[in-house]
Amino acid sequence: MEKENNKKARRYERIITQLNEQIPKTNNPLSRMSTIIAVLHNKMDDFFWTGYYHLIEGQLLVGAYQGSLACQILKKDVGVCWAAINRGEIVIVKDVNQFEGHIACDGRSNSEIVIPIRNKEGEIIACLDVDSKELNTFDETDAKYLEQITNMIYS
Repeated sequence: MEKENNKKARRYERIITQLNEQIPKTNNPLSRMSTIIAVLHNKMDDFFWTGYYHLIEGQLLVGAYQGSLACQILKKDVGVCWAAINRGEIVIVKDVNQFEGHIACDGRSNSEIVIPIRNKEGEIIACLDVDSKELNTFDETDAKYLEQITNMIYS
């Protein structure tokens, strides 16, 4: 397991290096988000669905994403994305079938990680949502690096 986490960490470090070359080219958060999604989705083997939900007027609305068709609006205070938003912290779900209220936009998803995204004022304005077809895909290594990556949006 440690060997696998080291491999994953090295991959994230290469992704961060690539993003550090791309992200400064624009200050536009949506452009930065789109770039991050494209890189993550295509570089991380187990990322089945990779995207954002934006908190707009009390609703979580889908933003830039890659993968199968997404839910446009997530039911208020239900599911992993709302859990991360409401708690203000990263949520890792090893088996989505065990998460009460999980919203299955695509029934092939089996594990998930959600990272709240804060603007420069520290307010949660969105979340990064990543799904995997495999169980137990995400761990603290993913949380650490995905948080670093999402912090690049408003840096």
